[in-house]
Amino acid sequence: MMQPQIILLKEGTDSSQGIPQIVSNINACQSIADAVRTTLGPRGMDKLIISEQGKSIISNDGATILKNLDIVHPAAKTLVDIARSQDAEVGDGTTSVVLLAGEFLKQAKPFVEENVHPQVIIRAFRKATNLSVQKIKEISVKVKKDDKKEHRQLLEKCAATTLSSKLVAHQKDFFAKMVVDAVMLLDELLPLNMIGVKKVTGGALEDSRLVAGVAFKKTFSYAGFEMQPKKYEKPKIALLNVELELKAEKENAEVRVDNVQEYQSIVDAEWKILYEKLDWIHKSGAKVVLSKLPIGDVATQYFADRDMFCAGRVPEEDLKRTMKACGGSIQTTCQNLQGSVLGSCEKFEEIQIGGERYNLFTGCPEAKTCTLVLRGGAEQFIEETERSLHDAIMIVRRAMKNDAVVAGGGAIEMELSKYLRDYSRSIAGKEQLMISAMAKALEIIPRQLCDNAGFDATNILNKLRQSHAEGGLWYGVNIMKEDISDNFENCVWEPAIVKINAITAASEATCLILSVDETIKNPKSGGDAPGGGPPGMGRGRGRPM
Repeated sequence: MMQPQIILLKEGTDSSQGIPQIVSNINACQSIADAVRTTLGPRGMDKLIISEQGKSIISNDGATILKNLDIVHPAAKTLVDIARSQDAEVGDGTTSVVLLAGEFLKQAKPFVEENVHPQVIIRAFRKATNLSVQKIKEISVKVKKDDKKEHRQLLEKCAATTLSSKLVAHQKDFFAKMVVDAVMLLDELLPLNMIGVKKVTGGALEDSRLVAGVAFKKTFSYAGFEMQPKKYEKPKIALLNVELELKAEKENAEVRVDNVQEYQSIVDAEWKILYEKLDWIHKSGAKVVLSKLPIGDVATQYFADRDMFCAGRVPEEDLKRTMKACGGSIQTTCQNLQGSVLGSCEKFEEIQIGGERYNLFTGCPEAKTCTLVLRGGAEQFIEETERSLHDAIMIVRRAMKNDAVVAGGGAIEMELSKYLRDYSRSIAGKEQLMISAMAKALEIIPRQLCDNAGFDATNILNKLRQSHAEGGLWYGVNIMKEDISDNFENCVWEPAIVKINAITAASEATCLILSVDETIKNPKSGGDAPGGGPPGMGRGRGRPM
């Protein structure tokens, strides 16, 4: 039987039902898996995606790549969704999850073509998934949290494993330490939005630094700014949502005047209102004034004369992070600024980073927060670094919450594959074939790691099968030596939850795609319906995909 040609784009419409439809969906999903196949692992290649606006993105992260591809095929979109869910839940393993789903479908395809009912395949896959998840939970290694030093090493190893497949692999030790420091600075709940990331082009990657506190770019400033002090010990911080400028008052009212004296009194009133506001701020004892709205030149000079620092037009997220970190609350009026609404920190300073000046607040008493200031040459490069660090941060968070780890590099997949294969031999009926098909599908991860590095995959997989059969639990691919090795000893570790999530998501997507046997697309509304009837009428089934 000839394969129907698939077109993932709008022109091609595929009007099949039943088995050809399922097969066509499987083929579409394989094209998606092929798009990210080569990005897996330390030797994975990157993809350059150019968006409609002409902005280019260079990425190695499965979720980012799939998010930026404009995919039209409905079944293939399922794979994009699981990559996103993996990214949101665990942060890493996005490429693996798409590859696994693609491979599960590939192994199911011959059965579908031979008229095995999809529900039979689905039942067997679900059973195999549950077995795999139980097996991971059984063999994963718990790490003692009591020993601070050992716990920290575990986190660093998990971060380094994640980073080894990214663009910043050469500096993975440097960044692994930085990421663990960053997550350690947070409180129990480990909120992601408390880690700010600022990108400054220029300098080397190693010039990146972690600020234990809040840092943001110096805002637009008026004359008089130069005279303000740039360093304070233990300052009080006023956070405002008030415009401290002269023009603010006259926009709020319309006034008609007859003579010059009346006009003068209006101008005086305006100045008086502004000076009153400034006096209140000064009396409150605040040394650093941050506002979401502009702070004009009169106010800037006023603060400079009184040894105070001000910054207007501070981005909202930075202001909110400062509030959470330094305490206090954002005020919309300057009256009655008391000590209770002011924030404080140990040290405030303004420093030069690259071509930009940054305001740093360190030693914040309230919430735990930190800012990563990333340096690097090209803009795309820094953006990819940020995405890589996001994956690493998520992994460290996961490893802190769930302290079970397994070995990476295809080791856990090979062990599960052997376990499922042994299990399938112990049962009779159709399930036996399906479960051994899933066992075979799990081997895609080590196989792809070998392919991406240019090794002889068949040869290495044979060695892996042999060592797992002999009880070498944690044997996986060793990219550095073109051989196999005990990846647990080599410190290639991943949190068990990453693998559990990846296998469950891939299996769910597979079952979903196998259970769809027809696509019905309603005709476009309006002129499509014959006789001008209501849209969606006439033409029977509508235009199938």
